[in-house]
Amino acid sequence: MTDASPYSFEQAYARLESILEKIGSGKVSLEDSLSLYEEAEKLIISCQTRLNEAEKKVEILLKTRTGDLVLDENQQPVTQPFA
Repeated sequence: MTDASPYSFEQAYARLESILEKIGSGKVSLEDSLSLYEEAEKLIISCQTRLNEAEKKVEILLKTRTGDLVLDENQQPVTQPFA
């Protein structure tokens, strides 16, 4: 899936928070709420895509000194949690 968002991850996340505040305020018309909801859905997909890509990069980077991927007891790549 390609990400066509004009925003960086941080910008998309900030815009998403702004949209949620507007919708939650109850001061937006139904039509505007629907439009904002559609935009929010696209931003969520964009952020999730970027997070998945970042996780894959982290998995690639976590290697032993010999260059082998570090695996857990289930033979899954060990990753670092995002903080």
